Amino acid sequence: MGSTSEPTSPGTDAKVFLGVDGGGTKTAFALLTDDGTLLASGLAASCYYLGQSIDLVEQVLRNGIDTVCGQAGIAPDRITHAFFALPGYGEVSADVETLDGIPERVLGHRRYGCDNDMVAGWAGSLGAVDGVNVIAGTGSMTYGEHDGRGLRVGGWGELFDDEGSAYWIAIRGLAAFAKMSDGRLPVGPLRGKLSVHLGLAADLDLVDVVLNRWQGDRARIAALARVVTEAAADGDEVCAGILRDAGKALAGLVKATTAQLGYAAGDVVPVSWSGGVFASAEVRASFRDHLADAGVDLRDPLLPPVLGAALHAARLAGSPLSAEIVDSLQAHATTVALGGSDE
Repeated sequence: MGSTSEPTSPGTDAKVFLGVDGGGTKTAFALLTDDGTLLASGLAASCYYLGQSIDLVEQVLRNGIDTVCGQAGIAPDRITHAFFALPGYGEVSADVETLDGIPERVLGHRRYGCDNDMVAGWAGSLGAVDGVNVIAGTGSMTYGEHDGRGLRVGGWGELFDDEGSAYWIAIRGLAAFAKMSDGRLPVGPLRGKLSVHLGLAADLDLVDVVLNRWQGDRARIAALARVVTEAAADGDEVCAGILRDAGKALAGLVKATTAQLGYAAGDVVPVSWSGGVFASAEVRASFRDHLADAGVDLRDPLLPPVLGAALHAARLAGSPLSAEIVDSLQAHATTVALGGSDE
């Protein structure tokens, strides 16, 4: 497990909050005190267990927590409260009880909460205040809160939903490559870029790589969204159109969420975003354009999801951190080990 923070030992009276943010390709951990001191942070493998054994979750959490607690010089029972943002949580009802019980075995206490990783994205991007966050990483969804009510929209999986996600972009890029190869589309930069990226000896080897060697692996396919983004930057109009469509789809998720959260007519809803897809200027521009008349206040994300998870842990403990502390944490936004809702 990697770390990007210098360890700091907490004072004996300090409250310590653990944030854990899981994603499609990695899991991030952060230990934060009630005065906003970042004690330690690090990355571990993905704890996305669907399609694998649920035992993976405990293995990843145990390794990550042991590491950051070791860096901070504290035992897990020193943690005041923790929040575990787990990918796939709530999507298999029969698994929820098992997932809820795993952290107790790792921490040795029950001072924690578990929920989907969408909550960490919301808490980090908006500083854990009412509003809507849209996540566009490997998958996509929104999560919003208003007057104590939380609402999720989207995130039904890559097979028939996750519009605007990295996987969604990549699949459309693969389709465009196939059509460029056999003459259904004019050849653009994508064809050469993807061929080089995958080391294809012939275009049809794409079938072998994606279906046979990768076995349709979700994370590997989603990572190809970066190639689509690069091709768009090099003038590939098909890829640029894919990215614009992604921004439109993500804006649609936001509109559906705000419409259901009970805001009064004329209210301006705070909206932010998280996830690697938003690294694309084309996606961001399209997203903004399609929300221009939607009555929302678009805000750049304040904090990465892992720090959002730590903020939410403090809320669950009844000790929410002040707006001033949240602002001060922005200094860590580019140095803390990032994780969760990535491409």
